[in-house]
Amino acid sequence: MAEPISAVPDSSAAEPAIKEEVEPVPEPAPAAGSKWLESQNIDPRADAEPSGDAKGATTAARVLDLVYWKDPKVTGGVFGGLLVLLLSLTFYSVLSVVAYLILALLTVTISFRVYKNVLNAVQKSTDGHPFKQWLDEDINISTDTLNKYSDKVLSRLNKITNDVRRLVLVEDLVDSVKFAVLMWLLTYVGAWFNGMTLMILALVGAFTLPKVYELYQPQIDQYVGMAKKQIDGVVSKIKDKVPLLKKKEE
Repeated sequence: MAEPISAVPDSSAAEPAIKEEVEPVPEPAPAAGSKWLESQNIDPRADAEPSGDAKGATTAARVLDLVYWKDPKVTGGVFGGLLVLLLSLTFYSVLSVVAYLILALLTVTISFRVYKNVLNAVQKSTDGHPFKQWLDEDINISTDTLNKYSDKVLSRLNKITNDVRRLVLVEDLVDSVKFAVLMWLLTYVGAWFNGMTLMILALVGAFTLPKVYELYQPQIDQYVGMAKKQIDGVVSKIKDKVPLLKKKEE
């Protein structure tokens, strides 16, 4: 007769389940200056150097801020400096103007360096070089940046070359006639103004016209629309009377 098999007690059932307690990992201590970064809403993990596109967008935004006079002091300083430079070039040679500008800059920097050295000697402090921030700044042009802008310049140059060839060789009669009229008008502009005067006018227009348009946009748009309608009407009448000026229908 078979002996009864005694049930083997399940050790897992007998022993109470042991729960592994995972101790929370302590967060790393904040680095020095993190409170200041949080107060300024600055992410310390953000990239220190923006990408090329971000730099281009930042430059474009700064230019727009200048021409729209967001900061009158900065815009006034830039506009006044460029205007004085162009006016100086109308009376003096480029070499003389560049030499005087560098001499003026050296006078300021040398005087400030000597002043800081004397001040450090009197106060017995070690503040270091006064222009260390600018001396340590990297001003080298990277290969990627050079290739990027050279490709853009080459693309624009090729487009201009193709357009000039198309206009001069009369691929489209209407466009070539318009180009001829524009060149004829430029002969009068060249007789009235020299190159430096045109540059001064362009500078003044760049720093005044955008702001004027921003202030009086509705009125300007209204008059420009009326003038465009008149010009389009005259051009359409000329095309009707001169069949050769009509573009070929594609």
